[in-house]
Amino acid sequence: MLMRRILACVAAASVAASLVAPAVAADAPAPAERARPERLPAEASVRQSLRFASGKTLNYTAYAGALPVKDKDGEVIAEVAYTAFIADGEHVGRPITFAFNGGPGAASVYLDLGLVGPKMVRFGAQGDLPSSAAQVVDNPDSWLEFTDLVFVDPVGTGFSRAYVPEDKAKKAFFGTEQDIKYLSRVVYDWLLKNGRMASPKYLVGESYGGFRLPRLAYALQTELGVGIWGMTLVSPRLDYTVPGGRDISPLPWVTTLPSMAAARREREGKLLTAADMVDVEEYARTEFMVDLLRGARDPAALERVVQHVAQYTGLDPAVVRRYGGRLELNTFAREFQRDRGLISSRYDVNVGAYDPFPWSPQTRAGDPILDAIIAPTTSAMVDYVTRVIGWKAEGSYQALSDDVSNAWERDATAESSTALRQAIALDPSMKVLIVHGFTDIQTPYFASRLIIDQIPPMAGADQVRLLVYPGGHMFYSRPDSRTAMRRDVRSIYR
Repeated sequence: MLMRRILACVAAASVAASLVAPAVAADAPAPAERARPERLPAEASVRQSLRFASGKTLNYTAYAGALPVKDKDGEVIAEVAYTAFIADGEHVGRPITFAFNGGPGAASVYLDLGLVGPKMVRFGAQGDLPSSAAQVVDNPDSWLEFTDLVFVDPVGTGFSRAYVPEDKAKKAFFGTEQDIKYLSRVVYDWLLKNGRMASPKYLVGESYGGFRLPRLAYALQTELGVGIWGMTLVSPRLDYTVPGGRDISPLPWVTTLPSMAAARREREGKLLTAADMVDVEEYARTEFMVDLLRGARDPAALERVVQHVAQYTGLDPAVVRRYGGRLELNTFAREFQRDRGLISSRYDVNVGAYDPFPWSPQTRAGDPILDAIIAPTTSAMVDYVTRVIGWKAEGSYQALSDDVSNAWERDATAESSTALRQAIALDPSMKVLIVHGFTDIQTPYFASRLIIDQIPPMAGADQVRLLVYPGGHMFYSRPDSRTAMRRDVRSIYR
C-alpha cells in the first residue's frame, strides 16, 4: 500500500522484535553467544464464520503462524509471519490468493483488515482518528467468498523477524532482488506445507506490494515452477526511473496532474468516473508534455502551462507560476486545502488534518493518513492475532517499519513493467487488474495508464486492465469503492 514510510510507525517499536538482536552491555558475551530474538510460536487457529451482504454465511478457519527462511547452509536466518483464512470444504480446486503490502516496510494488515480479509476495521478516511475504536467486524466485501487467503508479512514487518545481524539482514532481505528471492520461496513453502500446489494461485499487492507482484509472478513461474492465474495490483508504482531526471523529464508532472485535477473536481462535489477525466488526461499527454519540454526559455509555453495547471488544480496562479507549473507532491498537499487551515495527504488529497505549523516555509507535519492509521490497524491486528486466534507472538508489531525502510537498498533504476510483460507473455491466460484511486498523488493512476498503453495487446486488450475508483491510495476505505472493486476483481477468478 505505502510507497515509503514517512513517520515512525509505532512509538514503542522494539529493535529486538524486528531486525536484530537486542543491545547488550559492554561486558556481554561475544556476538556469537548473544541471545537471539525468541522464535515465533507454532501455528494457531480458530474456527469462525462470515456473513455477507447477500445473507450468505461462510464457515472458515483463521490461522496465524510463521515460516522459516533458511540460508544456503540450512540455518534459519528469519521467520516470516502470516495470517491465513481457509473456507470449509474442498480445497484443491479452490483458488488461493497471497497478499502483500508495500513500503518497503509495511505489514499486510492494510489489505487484511481494509479490503480483502474476512474482518475489517475503519481507517484511512476523513474523520478516522488514531483514537478511533479498533474493534474488528465482519467484512461484507471479503474475497474469501471466492478464494482462500494468505497475508504475508515480509521480514521486519508485522511479527516477522530476522535472526542475523543487521548487515547480514540487509544483504539477505532489504533490496529489490533479495526481496523477490525469499518471498517467492515463502509462497512455495506455504503451498507445499499446506498441500495446495494444485490449487489455482493468485496474487494481490498494494503500493510497493504491487511493484513486487510482476517480479514475484515471473520468479514463481520460471524459477520455482508455480504458475500464477491472475494478479491484482492495488495503487502500484511500476517504474521508479525518471529518464533525464526531474529537471528535464516531463513525466513526473504529466503523471500527477490528472490526480490533482480529480481532487479539485471531487472537492467541488463532482462524482468522478473515467469519462470525467478524459480532458485533463488528453491535455497531460499532449500539449502539457510538449510545453514542459520547451522549458523556461519559452515564455509563451511557460504561461500556457501555468494557466492550465492553475485551472485544473484550483491553485492560485501566482503559486503555480512560482513553481513553473511543476507542482511537487508536498507543495500541492500543502497548498490544496490551505484556505481551510489543513494540510492534505499525498495518499488522498481530499483527506486533510490541521497544519500545526502553517507559517513554516517547509512542511513540518506528517502525512494525515499515515499518521492516523497506525494506531487502529496495529491495535486491531495484534488483538485479533493474539487474543482471537490465540497466536501468542511476543515483541512489538511493526505495521510500518522505519528500520526496514532505512535499511532498504534504493535503486533508482528499479522497475517491474518488464517483468509484467514477461509474465503475461509466458502465460496468455493470466489476467491482471491494476487498480487505483483518482485522488492519490503518491502513486498516480495516470502513470499506470501510460505504462499499460505501451504493452503490446498479446492475448487481448483485456489481459491487463486499469480500473480507477473514487478515493485515494486506500480508496477501499470508501465502502462504495471497496464494493465496486470486489465485483471487478471477481471477474478474473476462474
